[in-house]
Amino acid sequence: MICEGKSFEDLLEEIEKLEALDGFKVVYVQNPDSERVGFKKLRRIEKEVGLHLKGEAELVDPDIWFGVIQTNDRWVFGKYMKNEAVWLHHVKKPHSYSTALSTRVARAVVNIASPNPDGIKMIDPCCGIGTVLVEALSMGIDIVGSDRNPLILDGVKENIAHFGFEGAVSLKDINDVKGSYDVAVIDLPYNLCSVITDDEQLEMLRSARRFATKVVIVTLEDADANVKKAGFQIVDRCEVSKGRFVRQILVCE
Repeated sequence: MICEGKSFEDLLEEIEKLEALDGFKVVYVQNPDSERVGFKKLRRIEKEVGLHLKGEAELVDPDIWFGVIQTNDRWVFGKYMKNEAVWLHHVKKPHSYSTALSTRVARAVVNIASPNPDGIKMIDPCCGIGTVLVEALSMGIDIVGSDRNPLILDGVKENIAHFGFEGAVSLKDINDVKGSYDVAVIDLPYNLCSVITDDEQLEMLRSARRFATKVVIVTLEDADANVKKAGFQIVDRCEVSKGRFVRQILVCE
């Protein structure tokens, strides 16, 4: 952010005070929480901001992009940058399997689990092939992983190392996890591919209650009753589809 104003006119006054800079382009950023601005109004806003900036604009091949947005009853002007879709690179893992979370969904789940990752300790105690681990590590999150299946651990470690990350992964059942974590991401096993009884599911969730204060659960089956029995409260939820799989994502505290 470079400057702001309570009104658009206030913002323009602040923009006029900035030093001259050639080769810029101004983009109006639509606020997803507000009514969408029409094309003509959008272009008028961009033009007004550009006219109040000192220097020469460059609309075809700009050296610098500026953005302007109306948010929280104020107008904001600053440098405009697009997020890099890092997850696209992580699709090309050396090891994967068809029923695992997609890379994009895994990244979204990590963001849901830890919207502010500073100082957060995270665990994925049913890490599978490590899709969540790779995304969390790429975001600089302090995360450890474990799984009770010894056949996949080498693949998990290779997936992590393939992208230049370092992370602890161990052979461990979720019921044997010790320590304390701020949040756990748990992709529950399901009967389609892994035989697990209702009682075993409840035992897993009770174990999670012991070592994590917040849990984001990914499940193919209805887990609401066991979540409640384990001592958690579902504070948010959504669904995500992958082929014929429809998974629920439960945020529990």
